[in-house]
Amino acid sequence: MKTSVLERFLRYVTYDTQSDPDSQTTPSTAKQLVLLDVLVEELKALGLTDAARDAQGIVMATLPANSPKHAVPVIGFVAHVDTSPEMSGAGVKPVVWRDWDGRDLVLPDDPTAVIRVSEHTALAGKRGQSIVTASGTTLLGADDKSGVAVAMAAIEWLVAHPEVPRGAVRVAFTPDEEIGRGVRHFDVARFGARCAYTLDGEGLGRIDSETFSADSMTVTFQGFNTHPGLATGSMVNSIKVAADFLSRLPRDGMAPETTRDREGFVHPNHLDTTVDRTSVRFIIRDFETVALADKEAWLERLARDTVADWPGSSVTCTVKATYRNMRDVLQQHPQVMDHAREAIRRAGLTPEEAVIRGGTDGSILSELGLPTPNLFTGQHAFHSRLEWVAEEDMEQSVQVVLNLVTIWEERA
Repeated sequence: MKTSVLERFLRYVTYDTQSDPDSQTTPSTAKQLVLLDVLVEELKALGLTDAARDAQGIVMATLPANSPKHAVPVIGFVAHVDTSPEMSGAGVKPVVWRDWDGRDLVLPDDPTAVIRVSEHTALAGKRGQSIVTASGTTLLGADDKSGVAVAMAAIEWLVAHPEVPRGAVRVAFTPDEEIGRGVRHFDVARFGARCAYTLDGEGLGRIDSETFSADSMTVTFQGFNTHPGLATGSMVNSIKVAADFLSRLPRDGMAPETTRDREGFVHPNHLDTTVDRTSVRFIIRDFETVALADKEAWLERLARDTVADWPGSSVTCTVKATYRNMRDVLQQHPQVMDHAREAIRRAGLTPEEAVIRGGTDGSILSELGLPTPNLFTGQHAFHSRLEWVAEEDMEQSVQVVLNLVTIWEERA
């Protein structure tokens, strides 16, 4: 089966849709709306007449049911249009390496950017396939325009094959997933689905059904600033207090660089400093939600022990919930995962259930009451100039989506 997935993908990646974590707008960048509006028009052209974008940038549309059964659950598919703030997404020039010969891929616009087979083990077995990369100066955008292309190609195929019975299928495209706030405004009730599947995963057959639970924590040290020439006995430099605090963090544990598998961590990732006031921003991660509070309490104790050694200083700590482990919701809806496994098996693949040391839009959607595991689209080395995806993997992702539509109808 060949679908429009590659053609669509090559077109979508040329849109610059980078999100911005420092923006206060929703979505965080107006340029995301350009592609989102294109998708609305494409959905309407396919006959999904209710396709629309809301003020927050979320696109929703419905492919109506054609099944003679009256109780087929509505299911949904979700993908995000934004690309990572960590690497430029402007002027993406996709390169298709057709009938790839198995050699390292030297990207044409920067010969120092090389996708080495020895370092990208997922390339094993891809000889003879069509590999898509960027040109060497930008990311590619397979995260997650591969998912956007998969969803659109699947909808197009279903429209062209009305003989295949189905329940109603909802599709959504969202902004700002890369900065963790794309679906905070998602109207689950309006979406109206029993469950959904995000199309935003890696290698063939992968299902992500478990993520970190996540909080952010800001530790703010208050000092006292005065003229440095008159500071004797009065200045309290909050930068030094914060530096002392950070030096007390363990070097051999509780950090991203020293943990693996199911180990959680605390990670300082931003400093805002003046002599008078310094804030240290942390991300807190653990697979057990209750353990987040333990880590946060430990950090606060460490901060208070630090200011005790710096007379005249003080500290305040604030915590904000970010997302929660989707596992806690998915365990209550086993059918959602069972059907995903069967859909992957029908595509001739072996389901590979993975644990994400991170989060997805599905983490938040599940928390909001819409059980949403994450399915593969074949993307690799995302957020980097060495990002790549195989056309054949995207085609198999389309097949899994079609299988899911069929399975939910068969088993209604």
